[in-house]
Amino acid sequence: GSRAGAGTVTPKPAPQPLSSHCGSAVSTKGRKSARIYNTRSQRSGKMIKSEVKTSLLDNMIGVGDSVLLDPLSEDTFLENLQKRFDHGEIYTYIGNVVISVNPYRHLPIYAPEKVEEYRNRNFYELSPHIYALADEAYRSLRDQDKDQCILITGESGAGKTEASKLVMSYVAAVCGKGAEVNQVKEQLLQSNPVLEAFGNAKTMRNDNSSRFGKYMDIEFDFKGDPLGGVISNYLLEKSRVVKQPRGERNFHVFYQLLSGGSEALLKQLKLEREFNQYNYLGLDSAKVNGVDDAANFRTVKNAMQIVGFMDDEVELVLEVVAAVLKLGNIEFKPESRMNGLDESRIQDKNELKEICELLGQDQAVLERAFSFRTVEAKQEKVSTTLNVAQAYYARDALAKNLYNRLFTWLVNRINESIKAQIKVRKKVMGVLDIYGFEIFENNSFEQFIINYCNEKLQQIFIELTLKEEQEEYIKEGIEWTHIEYFNNAIICELIENNTNGILAMLDEECLRPGTVTDETFLEKLNQICAVHERFESRMSKSSRFLNDTTLPHNCFRIQHYAGKVMYHVEGFVDKNNDLLYRDLSQAMWKTNHMLVKALFPEGNPAKMSLKRPPTAGSQFKASVATLMKNLQTKNPNYIRCIKPNDQKAPHVFTEALVCHQVRYLGLMENVRVRRAGYAFKQPYEPCLERYKMLCSQTWPHWRQGARNGVQVLLTELEIPPEEFSYGRSKIFIRNPRTLFELEDLRKRRLEDLATLIQKIYRGWKCRTHFQLMKKSQITISAWTKRHFQRKKYLHLKSVTLLIQSYIRGWKARKLLRELKHQKRCEESATTIAAYWRGFQVRREYRKFFRANAGRKIYEFTIQRIIQKYFLELKKKLPSMSPTETTWPARSYLFLDNTHTELKRIFHLWRCKKYRDQFTAQKRAIFEEKLEASELFKDKKALYANSVCQPFQGDYLEISKNPKYQKLTAAVEEKILLADVVNKINRANGKGAPRIFLLTQSKFIIADQKSGQIKSTIPVMDITSVSVSKQTDGLFAVHLKEGTASAAKGDFLFTSDRLIEIITKIYRTIFFKTNQKINVEIDNEFLVQFNQDKVCVKFIQGAQKNGNLPACKRKNNRLLEVTVP
Repeated sequence: GSRAGAGTVTPKPAPQPLSSHCGSAVSTKGRKSARIYNTRSQRSGKMIKSEVKTSLLDNMIGVGDSVLLDPLSEDTFLENLQKRFDHGEIYTYIGNVVISVNPYRHLPIYAPEKVEEYRNRNFYELSPHIYALADEAYRSLRDQDKDQCILITGESGAGKTEASKLVMSYVAAVCGKGAEVNQVKEQLLQSNPVLEAFGNAKTMRNDNSSRFGKYMDIEFDFKGDPLGGVISNYLLEKSRVVKQPRGERNFHVFYQLLSGGSEALLKQLKLEREFNQYNYLGLDSAKVNGVDDAANFRTVKNAMQIVGFMDDEVELVLEVVAAVLKLGNIEFKPESRMNGLDESRIQDKNELKEICELLGQDQAVLERAFSFRTVEAKQEKVSTTLNVAQAYYARDALAKNLYNRLFTWLVNRINESIKAQIKVRKKVMGVLDIYGFEIFENNSFEQFIINYCNEKLQQIFIELTLKEEQEEYIKEGIEWTHIEYFNNAIICELIENNTNGILAMLDEECLRPGTVTDETFLEKLNQICAVHERFESRMSKSSRFLNDTTLPHNCFRIQHYAGKVMYHVEGFVDKNNDLLYRDLSQAMWKTNHMLVKALFPEGNPAKMSLKRPPTAGSQFKASVATLMKNLQTKNPNYIRCIKPNDQKAPHVFTEALVCHQVRYLGLMENVRVRRAGYAFKQPYEPCLERYKMLCSQTWPHWRQGARNGVQVLLTELEIPPEEFSYGRSKIFIRNPRTLFELEDLRKRRLEDLATLIQKIYRGWKCRTHFQLMKKSQITISAWTKRHFQRKKYLHLKSVTLLIQSYIRGWKARKLLRELKHQKRCEESATTIAAYWRGFQVRREYRKFFRANAGRKIYEFTIQRIIQKYFLELKKKLPSMSPTETTWPARSYLFLDNTHTELKRIFHLWRCKKYRDQFTAQKRAIFEEKLEASELFKDKKALYANSVCQPFQGDYLEISKNPKYQKLTAAVEEKILLADVVNKINRANGKGAPRIFLLTQSKFIIADQKSGQIKSTIPVMDITSVSVSKQTDGLFAVHLKEGTASAAKGDFLFTSDRLIEIITKIYRTIFFKTNQKINVEIDNEFLVQFNQDKVCVKFIQGAQKNGNLPACKRKNNRLLEVTVP
């Protein structure tokens, strides 16, 4: 889109602060200061600082304020705009009006540093910028309690939307801070992306063209902090929904939804991602270079959340957008009825079905609304069929109305979120971003009412500008001179007159009975407006004097303030009627879609009215009247946007195009109004401050009043009296040439002052250098003398110390020799005495020493041998494994017993260390293994195979197996052993698999398949256990006679885990009774079967069942067991 304000900024080296009208041209804030000296300060040795003032005329490119152009003509005006545009200066003033030329590129003039530069600065103090106008309006609102409005006008592509964004962003940056304030500012700023998505489109002139007018009132509290806002929208170009000119696009939101929506969202909305699937989307320009629709869709959704839209509201909005898009795919086919009337039918009802599913509508209701139209008059209802053309008209009318009402609902919903929440007195700043004057090859109803709005804005602009000028002249006591200007009230009257105005006649034509066409409307215009000097057509009286014979018969021409515009009347009546069939309104009201139902309240049968709705022209006329009334109550600020070329290219300035815009924006007339009488005015204080160096009486200081100083200054400069006038607070200069002469004089005087400053500075620098050299010479001399004296003193001191040290050394050495001699004498006497006493002792104990020397030597030798033995043994100790049997060889025969005992002690110690590593569970397993060793080692051949097998106990994982759930529930105690064994039948010796469970108090025999308990035997009833000496797994459990458990006799079992089973039974009975049962190990033993004693005899033989023993009952007294 237009980029009149996109980019970042770096401050300009030479700002342009001075302009022709109100406000001080000088400020001391933020300026670089330069030091100057006067004679008085030189004598006192003091320096006075004075800041360099800036002006519009300092290092300027062209003229910053067009009021100062000399000579003033359209050519010089355009030349000045182009010169500034070529140097990147896109802003130019006309008094307090800002002209903005769209650069179509990013410029470095909008950074936060630039915002701070223009903050709280006078309007004319810095170079022309949109920030200067925004700051002036904000400060007037905050400090002077004046409501403001900023009017932004220009044609499509001139940068109006970007200008409004810059104004809002600047105000947001300079106003207060805080959590609530920041939230309000963020909501106000984020409303722009939402409205742009639904209200902007790509056109031939602009990639982001606003297709609606927007007026936003931003409300502030007494401190200047934003409280909220209210947005008003004007005349959305809803016809774009169903048809776009070649090379243009529909509204952004359709392309953003299809590009950025997720697959799930598109499926939910029954949409496909390809643009060519929808008739309402222009395909020749669906993609725009540099525009990322997918990213913009995410931005819009995020902005809607920030503004305050709920998730379900966003979903409802997108469903309506999808429904509008799919409406364009409904096609109709003609059908003929029996009575000869033509009617239409929907070709493919699939699209209609999906639309009804999106909107929660009955398909039959909407289908009938597209095929029939009901007309009500008093008590009668007449239903007529629609032909194909009428059906297409109804479809497009529904799509346009649905989207237009959705847009209005969005604006109202945003207003609910951003409106001020507290009821206090508010200050208001309005920002108007509305269509500029439009002159196309084919101008229709939309261009007519847009240009009507611009006529009204031009009218209020001229009136307020003249009023402002007149008020200032009266305030300053300057005689007001009448200014000749073109008053466009006659054009406004031609359009809006309630009886003979064009809009009134259009409404009258739409409402009258009979055949109404665009041609009948033009005939009526020719009858009533024929004599109007601003109206032209083929049939008007003015056309007789026209040289232009190319005016078609179906057109009329109006001479607007900006030029002549020819309008084609085709479509005027239909677009003004803006007719939506009542059947469609009622169908929309009957939907289950909450949003759509709210958009069509007139469809409610309870509220149905036969009154014709107001026309589009009358609605817009009323909106414009309300807008004008609102603007009349506020202080106006103007931004005139200009498009430099039609190619949207940077660095291209098309003079003919710009000239056309300058004319229809009335900029030359604005300049003439501004400079009528006096071209330049400025308060006395800044004027005197700027030009006081031109007069010897006012330079460097003027002690009297500023007005007197200006009078003395102008008198000495011999400026003709007719070139200026004195107001109460300002000096008025008639001709810009006079101002330029003053600037030239000032420039030359500044050069002279610069030379004077240089001269004084050079003298001061040389004098200071000399004084510094003199001071340095004195300092160096003093330091040199000090150095030589110190050096002489240090030499004398060192010589003295050397002599003293030699004398002290000689005395010390003499004393040392005397002390050494005395010490040697004492040591000699002591040594002689010691030798003598030693001789006497040795002589006395010589006999005793010789008698005990052998034993002492023997003991010492033995001690050394034993010490060596232990050290060698320490190095050769075996590993810590308890099974290790190696031991170092003994070194000495007499240590044989000691060597053996140490081996035993070391083995016991490492066994203890090994046992200390055991956990409680592992200790219990080893205790069981030890018990099994005591019971079966060297007695039972099967024992050797069980040594390497750990005792696990629960081999069946009985508690985890759902098959044995009932069995687990029946056993309340902890299970010590669970395994499958073969129980030997007492009658025939055959085996049957059984589950063997051992607890702390009993053992249980259960069926393997069903888990049913067969027998339960308390361990207290077990008297002994018998096994063979062979490798078989058969064992007998002997029960106490007379007990219930022994009713059938003893039990015979076979199991591969015989060693573990018997060991656990043995330990369980021991822990229970503290008594050991008898474990009989023999190849023959007796068992009790019922009342008989049976001998179990083990014989060796061939096995039929592998390693399992084969049991065979020989008779009532013998049971043979065959083992390998």
